[in-house]
Parts: sequence; C-alpha cells; structure tokens
Amino acid sequence: MKILLTGGTGYIGSHTYAELCAAGHDAVIVDNFCNSSPVVLERLEKITGKPVAFHEADVCDEKAMDAIFAQHGFDAIIHFAGYKAVGESVEKPLAYYRNNLDSALTLCETMKKHGVKRIVFSSSATVYSPECVPPLAEGMARGGCVNPYAWTKFMIEQILTDTAAANPGWSVALLRYFNPIGAHKSGTIGEDPVGIPNNLMPFITQVASGVRDKLNVFGDDYPTPDGTCIRDYIHVVDLAKGHVAACDYLMAHRGVEAINLGTGTGYSVFDVIRAFESATGIQIPYEVVGRRAGDLPVSYSDPSKAKKLLGWTAGKTLDDMCRDSWRWQSQNPKGYR
Repeated sequence: MKILLTGGTGYIGSHTYAELCAAGHDAVIVDNFCNSSPVVLERLEKITGKPVAFHEADVCDEKAMDAIFAQHGFDAIIHFAGYKAVGESVEKPLAYYRNNLDSALTLCETMKKHGVKRIVFSSSATVYSPECVPPLAEGMARGGCVNPYAWTKFMIEQILTDTAAANPGWSVALLRYFNPIGAHKSGTIGEDPVGIPNNLMPFITQVASGVRDKLNVFGDDYPTPDGTCIRDYIHVVDLAKGHVAACDYLMAHRGVEAINLGTGTGYSVFDVIRAFESATGIQIPYEVVGRRAGDLPVSYSDPSKAKKLLGWTAGKTLDDMCRDSWRWQSQNPKGYR
C-alpha cells in the first residue's frame, strides 16, 4: 500500500513510518515541523536504509495538500498532524480548535476530491467520559472531555463518522491511544518534548540524565493502592504496529471502527518509577506536589477489540518501555537539538 502520514515526523508518526517500511509498505510523510524536527528524516533514513518521501507542508493548506494528493496515488491516510499539549490547549483553546479541526476538514475534503477512502485517525482515550469505569471499552460513553485537546479528538471522530456515513465505501479506523512511552530499539528516534515534559516518562528520563533535578509527582492522595494515578502505558513500537494492522484491516472492510490501543494493564506513577529504577539502576528523586486539574485516578483499556479485529496485541513489557526510553534519552540528552 501507499500510505500518507500527516505529522509523520512526530513521536508516534516517526515510529509508525519505520514499522510501515518494515512491513513492506510505501509511506509518504507530510509535516511542517511545528512540533517536530527535520533531523527525524535523517534518522528514519538510517533505520530504513532508504530516502524518506517527504513534503514540507501544513495539512491545513488546501492547495498544498491537493498538489501532494495529485502527485501520489494514496491507498490510505494515517492522520497524526495536530497540536497535542493538554496544558497548552487549556491556555490556547482557539488555536487548538482552529488547527486540529481545520487540518482534519481539509484532509477529508482532499481525500474526497481525489477518491481516497481509507483513513486511520490518531485519536485518544481522553474521548471517553470521565464517568466511565475502567477497563474502558469502545462501546462506552464519550464526551465530558476535560480539556480542548480532548474535545478536538472527540469532534474529529464525529467528523470522520459522519463523513463515512454520507460517503459509502469509506473505511475509517479511530485508534484510541492510551499512554505511549518507549522508543525505537536503536535509540535513534524517540519522544522529544519541548520545554517541561507533560508526560511522565520523558520527565523521568530527563531527571535520570541530569537535565532536571527531580520529578514532580502530581498527588499521592488518589483512591488507588499507592495514592498515585494509574495509567495504561503502551510501548510506542507496539502502538506503531497497531497502525500497520489497522491499514491492513481497512483494505478489506468498510465503515467506521473505534479501536483501543493499550495493554489492558494499569500502572501507578510509583510503579513506573520503580520499574525505571530497576531497569536502569538509576535512582529517581521525586517530590509529591499538588494534583493537576483534570487528572483521573484510574484509566486503562480493554484491548480485546484490537485483538479480534486487527489480530494485534501489545507485546512489550513495562521494563522494555523503561529500557528503550532510557536508551533514547542517554544517546540523545538534548533530543534532536
């Protein structure tokens, strides 16, 4: 298949590109580097052993996207492009709604114009209602999102669902991620947050490498066994392989499917700290601080639908995630910079 990856130089997009190539697919990346680095392209060439087919463009740019679609005959699209920082979305809601919704609308319009009917969307477990009791399954209630970032995922899911309903023959996979961590086994590509990390693992690895003095643990008074939040952490390579499986699935099926990508196991913040220390031999100093607004006590997936429809299950352990995260950080202490 020939597959377009929007936002393909980002954390999840770059790993998915590598896995698509490994599976024999022909992948093309479009990105404007608003939250990624051109260095990723060089790293992907090292991993895959071939030049990256790349277009520098904003997915919101209708003319640019039309030209890219006219140049390539795409079989499917994987849509990663979008702003993704939860905290920033609260501070800049209009920017998030404008960018994330515009990119999705422009992409769908361009797909329709060029007769491309298959799309995998990078959604999120944040679309589930806070009232849902884990394990979270695809049929549970959505909505009640606690930040603009999550609402954009919710809205784009609806845009794609309605578009498919109005255009028979469309195939849509809404992949609801849980908490991606880890990095490519080579340490060549990984997560490179700008500024203070929003996510737990890059914060831990930056403390381990001396970039930061200590880890902030946001609350230890939640109704969980050790008082810290519990999340479903999934290795980014497993996540990437889930996208490959979703593309294969869409070749033979029509309609819309929401599919969780997670392990089905929840780990607390302290569980992850201890696992990292065990895997690397590095002690992580931390300080318990106040809770963050919007953090749920517990969130983990029911991944059974992914196994049933895609034949996919997560294969890597929390130890694997810790070791690979540290390999990336230790080899790239300043990220791609």
